[in-house]
Amino acid sequence: MQLVATELRPGNIILHNGQLHRVLTVTHITPGNWRGMVQCKLRNIKTGNQLEHRFRSEDRVEKATLDTQEMQYLYSDGSGHHFMNTETFDQLTLTDEVLGDALGYMLPDTVITVDFYESQPVGIELPNTVVLEVVETEPALRGATAAGGSKPAKLETGITVQVPMFVESGTKIIVDTRTGEYVSRA
Repeated sequence: MQLVATELRPGNIILHNGQLHRVLTVTHITPGNWRGMVQCKLRNIKTGNQLEHRFRSEDRVEKATLDTQEMQYLYSDGSGHHFMNTETFDQLTLTDEVLGDALGYMLPDTVITVDFYESQPVGIELPNTVVLEVVETEPALRGATAAGGSKPAKLETGITVQVPMFVESGTKIIVDTRTGEYVSRA
């Protein structure tokens, strides 16, 4: 499927120089009396390398056609991370390269969407927010309010996020998977 460069959006997966790239950012540039352009930050899906590319507004870009399937995270071991298709119950093992930083937001039984290109898994989409438990943080300060600053908290998956001072160990919180930031208590 062909797109005009001005139709690119973050999250699109395109074929660029013969390889799959995920569009991370898109900036439309319209300098005074020059022609408009589209500045994109792209991540190569296979290698993980990022690059910036400037398309002319009238350039045509090949959008990759992906198959998506809902998969449930089962467990991880030495051979990879195991998922089950929620419709066919087929199991699939994904590598750290395909998952990237997403593993820090997944507990067993988390349902995600896996993108496939020519029957090969190329990426995943997490839910926008997840509920995780704080396992380690400094004790809550007496009289701390929501506007009183933040402190680091280690979550049950091993990632660390900044939380308000009143959050204690054992508290379940909502984390935005797109930004990695604390949203609220669960």
